Amino acid sequence: MFDFDGDEIFHVDVDKKETIWRLKEFGQFASFEAQGALANIAVDKANLDIMIKRSNHTPDSNVPPEVTVLSSGPVELGEPNVLICFIDKFSPPVVNVRWLKNGEPVTTGVSETVFLPRKDQLFRKFHYLLFLPSNEDFYDCEVDHLGLDRPLLKHWEFEEQTPLPETKENVVCALGLAVGLVGIVVGTIFIIKGTRKNPTAERRGPL
Repeated sequence: MFDFDGDEIFHVDVDKKETIWRLKEFGQFASFEAQGALANIAVDKANLDIMIKRSNHTPDSNVPPEVTVLSSGPVELGEPNVLICFIDKFSPPVVNVRWLKNGEPVTTGVSETVFLPRKDQLFRKFHYLLFLPSNEDFYDCEVDHLGLDRPLLKHWEFEEQTPLPETKENVVCALGLAVGLVGIVVGTIFIIKGTRKNPTAERRGPL
């Protein structure tokens, strides 16, 4: 994965052997050869095997995730919105996540990020669900991880909103949106670089 200030720009899909841009617009102004990354991954796997043997195959400790579910913005009945399932501070980076609507699995309108590394050697991940808020519906994000005794359910249902102070949920929402919004910033940089084909003429002042 290649990131900018901690946010994903693109990653290489090992199975498909291709570059996957976080936003498709990135690929219009830059390119990345997937084969080069695949070669690096092969070297990394070989080195990892050596390290595993030297550690006598000692497994890493399982750190259970912290899970938060919230909407991407103020919720209005009948107006499309996005639910964010933020999975944080876990290891190893193997997790099964599914959305439930009224207790039934949902497979449409879902998306997710790759595993995002943290500076403390743990991981975080975002899962998204497009939905239409209703008084009759409720949603759950079900997370299963090696560090959990049983799958963890985080519940969400519509409630009349009142102004809230700056809380963990506000911060997580901003972080989840930033993962996508960073694309606007980086995309702008690519556009500017792509359009600079000639040197800028210098402006001369009066003699």
